Amino acid sequence: MALSATIYKTHLSISDLRRHHYQDYSLTLALHPSETEQRMMIRLLCFCLYASEQLEFSRGLSNDDEPDLWQKSLTGDTELWIELGQPDEKRVRKACGRASQVVIAGFQQRPADIWWQQHEHALTRFNNLSVIQLQPADEAILAAMVQRNMKLQVTLDEGQMWLTDEQHNLEVSWQVRQTAATS
Repeated sequence: MALSATIYKTHLSISDLRRHHYQDYSLTLALHPSETEQRMMIRLLCFCLYASEQLEFSRGLSNDDEPDLWQKSLTGDTELWIELGQPDEKRVRKACGRASQVVIAGFQQRPADIWWQQHEHALTRFNNLSVIQLQPADEAILAAMVQRNMKLQVTLDEGQMWLTDEQHNLEVSWQVRQTAATS
C-alpha cells in the first residue's frame, strides 16, 4: 500500500517591502511521504520570497517534469520555475529552456556549497537562472513552527525575511550566488 501525502493548511500574511507586495494567502501544502518537514517549510519560504496570485506549488516530488513551485501565464507558458536543493545540470538546462525565469534555492549549507563549487562555471551560461542559498537563523524554530494548521506573518526587506507565528519568531536570510540577467 502506497503512503499518501500529509496535508498542511497555511494562512500567510505577507508584507514584502522590497516589491511593495502586501497580500494574504490561504495555501494547502502536501508533504510527500519522502519529503521532510524542513524541506516543506523551505518550499513555503520560497513561496514567500516570490509570492504572487499565480505562483503555485506543483506536484514536485511526485512528477519529475515539474519544479517545486511555478508560475504560469494565462497562455500556459512557464514564467517562473523554482527548484529546491541541488539539481543536476541536465535538469537545470531543461528548466531554463522551459521557463522565462528559473530559481534554484539551496537550503542545506554544506551540500549547497559543494554543489555550487562543482556547478558554478556551467551555470553562469544561463541568463535566466538565479541561484540563492536560504539560511534560517535557527532551524529548530523553523521545525517548531510546523503545524497541520499554520497562521504565519511574513515580512521581507533587503535580504531578510521575518517569519512569525503565535509563539515563535524566525529570521531567515539568503545569499544570492547568481542573479538572472533577464529578471
